[in-house]
Parts: sequence; structure tokens; C-alpha cells
Amino acid sequence: MNIIILGAGRVGESVAESLVSEQNDITVIDTDPQRLRLLEDRLDLRGVVGNGIQPSVLLDAGAKDADMLIACAANDDTNLVVCKVAHDVFNVPSTIARLRSPEFVEGDALLGKSGFAVDHVICPEESVTRYIHQLIRYPEALQVLEFADGRASLIVVRATNGGALVGHTIGEFRERFPHAQMRVVALYRLDAEIEATPQTRILAGDEVFVLADTEKIRYVLGAIHNIDRPVQRVMIAGGGKVGLRLARSLVGQCEVKLIERDKRRCEYLASQLPSSVLILHGDGADEDLLQDESVGQMHLFLALTNDDEDNIMSSMLAKRMGAERVMALINRRAYADMMQGSTIDIAIAPAQTVIGELLTHLRRGDVVAVHSLRRGAAEAMEAVARGDAKTSKLVGRRVEDIKWPSGTRLGAIVRGEGRRSEVLMPHHDTVIETDDHLILFIPNKRQVRQVEKLFQVGATFFG
Repeated sequence: MNIIILGAGRVGESVAESLVSEQNDITVIDTDPQRLRLLEDRLDLRGVVGNGIQPSVLLDAGAKDADMLIACAANDDTNLVVCKVAHDVFNVPSTIARLRSPEFVEGDALLGKSGFAVDHVICPEESVTRYIHQLIRYPEALQVLEFADGRASLIVVRATNGGALVGHTIGEFRERFPHAQMRVVALYRLDAEIEATPQTRILAGDEVFVLADTEKIRYVLGAIHNIDRPVQRVMIAGGGKVGLRLARSLVGQCEVKLIERDKRRCEYLASQLPSSVLILHGDGADEDLLQDESVGQMHLFLALTNDDEDNIMSSMLAKRMGAERVMALINRRAYADMMQGSTIDIAIAPAQTVIGELLTHLRRGDVVAVHSLRRGAAEAMEAVARGDAKTSKLVGRRVEDIKWPSGTRLGAIVRGEGRRSEVLMPHHDTVIETDDHLILFIPNKRQVRQVEKLFQVGATFFG
């Protein structure tokens, strides 16, 4: 695809990096020539210096032949106007805008073709908030991703001593827990993938990727990693957009303390949050402040400022002072890779949380959901099998007869609609039916195109 990205900031850079790896033709527009040069030196893309609102700049970027425009500039108004110009002047088929304001909701008439012509909305701050909420709901997990309207979930969990699965093979786990609707789709040991067969033995420290019926998640988690106590006390360092969103969403669910170094921002936060949220003026890396506010009694400490170094330091300090679990918002990919699995329990990369949302709109075939895994190296995909035995490469065929790309695993099938739907763990002789939702783990993004082709319906099918 020919894709134009407006904005070479952190989100734009991460989006470009992910899309370039899939052999797309990428052009990035930004007003900063130095930033563009750095991107061009590192990635196989073209940079265009200028203001993307101007039609002449979009023309230079190849808007006439573009399949998609992704507006990732810092300001909502810029992104809205660029999408409008791209659609009205150049008839770009698909537009995606990064919008921070909660007043712009995908599907509203204001964003329709007669309005700002925004087809899809992405909001990294909202995505990060949802991501953190899942980790609060399931404190044992490293990542929780939902599929099929929440009926099935992919959970990533680190095996710990004492868990029922540790020291046993995957096959033994199935025998001991026959009612657990789950499947181990991937296993990583010391950052390298290990083949997940029934004979594979789980060791403490292994990163286990499990697809399960959402209703069985706690049962499965308890078998791999001892159940942690519910998160009730939370301390947040950083009262920016993410910190405010998260604190507001946790009202009534957790006891929240929010630390912010800017006094005027503290006053604003106090006006936006109920009195049950304690607003503290200070530095999240101030040891005395953390001690005074009993950081050692916190179930969760989150460092959510705009400064990676500050977030790393305050999280490590909070952990050393006794916080049960710590998470840090880290924008730089190199830092995030280095910190993951260290003293910091979870490094959150904001741009990576929205990559999956973007990839869903790029995927061919009837793709419902895409989640980026292993810092963009792997994917979990949900797609619908359409057609019939004559027109589909999947429908009417047994799982063992389908030529899946090497390493790709079919983890679960969700069959039926709404409350009547059921989550199936497919076996070699399971037959795929029309409208089945297939959830797959793809260890290498280069195999995505091969997977997509399996879901494409022949010309004789008219759905």
C-alpha cells in the first residue's frame, strides 16, 4: 500500500517503523527536516518537509496515488484538516486521525465524509488507559488482549515457582485441568521462542502465551502464576493526559494517589477529579515523598510522565521501596526493550498500544482484530472465515488439511453470535464452518500476507 503519515513524532515514528516492515511504500510529512533525515537514514521511507495542511505538500507526498493517510501530528485540529484536504482534494480512500479530544468519536456525523472525512480514530492515551485497566483486572498477567467481543482472550503471563503448570509439560496441564478452555500458542524462554508441544515442559520464568475462554482466565492464570491479590491501592506519578484519564477511570474502583510536579497542573487536576483522589504536588522520584505517602504499601505504582528517564527512575525507586508491582510509560523503543522484565514489571510503549488498531485497517480479508506482540515482531489476529467449501480455502476443511504458514498456530475458534457463541479449542479434525471467527498467533510478521490469502474468498462467492 501507498501510505502517507503526517507527523514524525513518537507515534508517527512507531507507526512508520511498523508499516515499513511490511513492505508498504511510506511517505512521512513533517515540518522538521532533521527529524525526517534521521527517519530516512534508519528506515526505508521518503520524507517530505512541509505543512501537511497545504495541498501542495500533500501533492508532493504522493497523495494522488495514496491508499491511506494517517494523521499523527500533535494537534487534533491539524489532523482533522489534513484528513479533510486529503479526501476532498485528492480522494484518498482511507483516512485515520490521531485525536486526543474525547469529543471526537469514530462514527459521528462530524467525522463523516461530509464533515472532516475521518474514517477511523486512534487515541494513544485512551489505548494506554484500556491496556492498564486490563492489567489491573488481571494483575498476574503481562498482557491481556480480547477477541470476538470479549469472548476469548490472549493472556501473556510469566510462569512462577508454585504455579501448577511449572515443572510439568503442556500435555500434563491439559490432563490435570481438563475443564480449562485454553491453549498455549507460544512460549518464550530467555527471549527466544520455544516450540509449544504437548511434551514441552514449562519452567519458572517462561513467558507463556495462552488463548482462553475469557470466563476461564482466572482459572488459567492461577495454574501458571499464583493468583495475586486484587489491586486496591494505586499511586500514579505524572498528571498529564494519560495520568488524568487513568485516575478518572479508577475512581470508585481503587484508592488513588496522584503525584504531579507542576503546581498549576495540580490545581487543574484537583478541579477535574473528585476529592477521593489525593493530588500531591511533588516529584515522583522524590524518595522522601514516596516514603511519606507509603509507596511500600501500594499494590501498583505507575510512572506516566512525558520523560522516559524520570519514569524509569521513579519506577525503580518505588520497587526498591516495596511497591508490589510497578509499570513505566516508556516512549523510546530501545529503553522499553531494555527495561522489560527488569526491576520494572511492565514497560508500556504508548505507540505500540495503537499499532494493532492501525493494522486492523490495513489487513486484507475479513480481519476483525489485530494485536501487535513481542514489540511488533509477532501478531495475534482474529479473522472471519467466509464463503463455502467451493470458494474458501478454509470453510469445510479440517484444521490438519489447511496449509498454515510455518509457525502459525490456530489458537481458538469462536462459533456463533452473541450469547449463543462458544469458544472452541480446535483439534486436528475440527472442521471450519462459515462465519467462524479464527484467532491465530503469527510469530513472524512476514507471514501475515500468507495468512490473509487464506481468508480471501474466491470470485464465485457473493456474500
